[in-house]
Amino acid sequence: MTKSATPAPLLGTHALNRATLERQLLLRPAALTAAAAVGRLLGLQAQNVRPPYQALAARLDGFAPEALSRLMAEREAVRIVTMRSTIHTHTADDALTLRPLVQPARDREINIFRKGLVGVDLERLALLARELVEAEPRTMGQLRDALSAEWPEADPRALAVAARCRLPLVQVTPRGLWGRSGQVALTTVERWLGRPAEPAPDPADVVVRYLAAFGPASVQDMQTWSGLTRLRPAFERLRPRLLTFRDERGTELFDLPDAPRPDPATPAPPRFLPEYDNLLLSHADRTRVVPAAYRGRTWQGNTAHPTFLVDGFLAGVWKLRGDALVVEPFAGLGRAARTAVAAEAERMLGVLYPGEPYDVRFGEVTDMGQG
Repeated sequence: MTKSATPAPLLGTHALNRATLERQLLLRPAALTAAAAVGRLLGLQAQNVRPPYQALAARLDGFAPEALSRLMAEREAVRIVTMRSTIHTHTADDALTLRPLVQPARDREINIFRKGLVGVDLERLALLARELVEAEPRTMGQLRDALSAEWPEADPRALAVAARCRLPLVQVTPRGLWGRSGQVALTTVERWLGRPAEPAPDPADVVVRYLAAFGPASVQDMQTWSGLTRLRPAFERLRPRLLTFRDERGTELFDLPDAPRPDPATPAPPRFLPEYDNLLLSHADRTRVVPAAYRGRTWQGNTAHPTFLVDGFLAGVWKLRGDALVVEPFAGLGRAARTAVAAEAERMLGVLYPGEPYDVRFGEVTDMGQG
């Protein structure tokens, strides 16, 4: 008579929360450089200019916005479409490797626009687009117009999207610099960095990095983060080197043996996060950070709002309005929590806007749609 396999240890929601916060540098400020943090976190969501700076302000001890801005100006970090077809700020090395990793997802994305690309030779489109943006950085509008002249019967937007999907396009500076403005102009990552793209890394190597930044996690979690499919074989190859757990729903979770898994009762100070922070977007099951009652409440139409955490979990949204940072909790905060939230807001403002006269105010949250 064979014995049944011993069930994997259970990790409750609070245990997963504290482990993820520790790896996301959100339990205590980390003494890392901006470059080291961007690499460790596998990039920062960057649809807009300010979120990467806000993300590091929440995570690093002694961070100054100029540190990340300098990396961008010196081409040691770039803004490029990678995971989930969204713009991320990556180190130069990661931009050259992670983009090839997720290229299959970008190729699939073109299929969404196939009706507007009838008769278009995608290989020729990629070659022409590369010639255009490497001759000089182009806006999406300029790229669209140039490609439309070659394929006048095609949908102009589909042509530009296809070029963005086929090529590793980076947003050149001054776009992305702190305190500067600039329209989005694009060139290839190879042209901007002056070196060729690297081969796509072994998915198993990226699994290890993902678990270090977001674990413990399931296969589906990493697929949600990356936008890739069929990652189970990479996890299975690593299984002898990994620990396995299960969450409260019975989902199998993988983790690195030496990764931190703090006591679930470890204090978690309030933290202010930008819209689209990777903490909220990098797991299929987001309940480790987002209480079920608050699911979708950080969105209004197509707009995502910056959020804040209390005791490690999503607790509301915040906005900069004129000379005030307005905190809008989803539920009432006790006196101690309210004081701690205000103190963290003032700390963040001091990091990002030193010397500027911002007030911290509490308001009522506006109605949020599902997202």
